[in-house]
Amino acid sequence: MITLENIFSHWVTEKYLQRSGIYHAVTVAETAFSMAREQGVDEEVATKAAFLHDIGHYEWYTDGEWDYDEYRKHDIHAIKGAERAHKLLIRLGEDRARAKEVALAILLHTDSYLPFSVENERTNVQDIVWKADTINEEEAGRHHYKLMDKQEAMARLQKLDESIIAGHKSEVNVQ
Repeated sequence: MITLENIFSHWVTEKYLQRSGIYHAVTVAETAFSMAREQGVDEEVATKAAFLHDIGHYEWYTDGEWDYDEYRKHDIHAIKGAERAHKLLIRLGEDRARAKEVALAILLHTDSYLPFSVENERTNVQDIVWKADTINEEEAGRHHYKLMDKQEAMARLQKLDESIIAGHKSEVNVQ
């Protein structure tokens, strides 16, 4: 299994999660894990997609200042993030079907870039990622600026990995 720890340790993740905030990525992953467990949905896919959901963010400045409103007008981070996450997961050795499912959940965690809504079209995993992100969202994108040091992030991701692995073991024991 490609773990959250493996993903977090990769240079691509390190580079791009800085833009959207490690705190936000970790808390959305934790929320998605809990929701997936409650709903009987694939915890691993939901958690990975939630962790990487904003990996496509980029910075938008006007006259040297961060311009959130201008960013929102031109935002395609879900498109960029889905491609970036898919490529990263394949590079790490993730199963191709699982990597695609993660990428699609990232692509559809928002529909702000689309001229129509996908609200009633999402799969259960995609809906969990959208809800987990929405729960952790703050006005004017402030959730992206909350800080978490890498050691705390790693510890929390390792705990999620352990819970996912324990869930896989219980699935095997049931069969």
